[in-house]
Amino acid sequence: MTDADLKSLFGTTIKSKRSELGMSQEELADRAGLHRTYVSDVERGMRNVSLISIEKLAHALGLSVWRLFEQASNGTAPDQLEILLVEDEPNDIELTQRAFKRARIVNPVHIVNDGIAALDFIYARGAYADRAGKAFPGVILLDLKLPKLDGLEVLRRIRQDERTRDIPVVILTASKFESDHAECRRLGINSYIVKPVDFRNFSESDTAVPVRLEAGEARTESRG
Repeated sequence: MTDADLKSLFGTTIKSKRSELGMSQEELADRAGLHRTYVSDVERGMRNVSLISIEKLAHALGLSVWRLFEQASNGTAPDQLEILLVEDEPNDIELTQRAFKRARIVNPVHIVNDGIAALDFIYARGAYADRAGKAFPGVILLDLKLPKLDGLEVLRRIRQDERTRDIPVVILTASKFESDHAECRRLGINSYIVKPVDFRNFSESDTAVPVRLEAGEARTESRG
């Protein structure tokens, strides 16, 4: 699924829910505090929607962000919305996998172990050139202390690229008080989780995480 397909799917979901509620575009725009042209573009799949706008649209439709993404993903195969876990500590990887398994997430969880591999995966190059044409990850769980290229630099490059700047990024950290947090906030992280990962905290974090929760197990792939 391409980025255009994802935008179209999200727009169709917004329009369908609005119609279900008997709400006009003007009313939705007014409730969300957005311009009607912007809402029209979103529904036509012509906009890269910011997380703030997603939250406003979800609220105007009477949905949580989580529920809005769940409805958007219901018509797609689970492997069309991917989670990228960027972590080099085997114990933290195992604990995160267990948390996802307990939560019965059916999205594939791809694992890379350093900052260079993370960017290669995201931008479909190097060992991940076979991903060319696929959608970007739906959410990135990013450790700060990584070999080859640290998490802050990975985050900086993601946010500097207009193609990836809106991908939800959740920082994985060993402490709530690391000095890097201020820079992470400046660069626009969506949330952070103190390791080890607990899925309850992940699901309650301030990020639009497009995952599907079904009676199944998370599928993982590790390369790098």
